[in-house]
Amino acid sequence: QVQLVESGGGLVQPGGSLRLSCTVSGSTFSIYPMGWYRQAPGKERERVAGISSGGKTSYADSVKGRFTISRDNSKNTVYLQMNSLKPEDTAVYYCKLISASRGDAWGQGTRVTVSS
Repeated sequence: QVQLVESGGGLVQPGGSLRLSCTVSGSTFSIYPMGWYRQAPGKERERVAGISSGGKTSYADSVKGRFTISRDNSKNTVYLQMNSLKPEDTAVYYCKLISASRGDAWGQGTRVTVSS
């Protein structure tokens, strides 16, 4: 059974940085695309960034130039480096293992609060 565990969230001032991690167990991590999503209070979950099994990345317009997604297949971990954080980045952040054959899997989420 695949499990995803996020970490690295917290409270940060505007302009600050955080790095989120998502470690996957119970699956051959390296073959799956991964994504980071977020859900702000009262809003629908939205895609923030994605990375293919080969390392190709994509980003939502709202985070381009500020966030960087990466993966370390030796550690079964995907990262989201978040710089120049804004109050509107406040949300619960989720990682997602993307698989049409086995079904997508989600982590439990980690909360990010950007506030002075």
